Amino acid sequence: MAGKRAIWASLLLLVGVALTLWLRPADAQNNFNEREVKSQASALDKAGVWSLDFRFKDPRLIKVYVPGRGTRIYWYLWYQVINRTGEPRLFVPDFELVTLDYPSVHHDLDSPTVVEAIKRVEDPTGYQDIKNSVTISSRKIPVSKEDAFPVAITGVAIWDGTAADDKDGDRRVKDLSDSTRFSIFVSGLSNGWVQVDPVVKDKDAAPTIRRKTLQLNFKRIGDRRSLDSRDIQFVPPAVWTYRATQLRQPGQPPPAADDKIAPPKKEPR
Repeated sequence: MAGKRAIWASLLLLVGVALTLWLRPADAQNNFNEREVKSQASALDKAGVWSLDFRFKDPRLIKVYVPGRGTRIYWYLWYQVINRTGEPRLFVPDFELVTLDYPSVHHDLDSPTVVEAIKRVEDPTGYQDIKNSVTISSRKIPVSKEDAFPVAITGVAIWDGTAADDKDGDRRVKDLSDSTRFSIFVSGLSNGWVQVDPVVKDKDAAPTIRRKTLQLNFKRIGDRRSLDSRDIQFVPPAVWTYRATQLRQPGQPPPAADDKIAPPKKEPR
């Protein structure tokens, strides 16, 4: 009798596990590689430097039809920012994807069509209220207390992963799918900056401004035609670094019109 009860208990347990996986397939898929990077002090930090915590998933791929551009493959980074600095902070992000196996730099895009497609995958109920790199800076990130459940603001950075024809139209230039090693640099998480001497020893050369930036490294395995996001894997550790930027030191004149950091490139809706 006891043996039958044990068998029935085991069967009920298996059924419960199966129902859990069946009812929550999206959660199981979307949360399997979520990580959080805490703010970290640096030897270059000045007094009053603050940094936001950053939660992210490995970059993913999605195929989207964008009017005027056709069906293209886009790469995106789902992320959340958490403010444990004690005061509300404005987060004006700048995401740069830099390939390491061939030289190329890709800035994130502002594409409402792609954002909506990503929301249907990552947040079908709309609970997260996913924002792009423009809308996430419309309000300050609220404070999260250390002993309380964090207030996480969710955003997404997007890159066009499909190459375009070169000027001659005779061949395809390399696109993101050709890359097997790349880094994503996240600026705007901190107010930290330092001024250093220019690399070129020239009396007329302007000093270099370095901005506190989060660096995330990744590798990609598998076939370049594969859309399996599991092919992209984080390579720890995440690194806080002071990286050269075009931004100016506070108090200096604003940069010239041709010397500003461009906002996320807008695509047709």
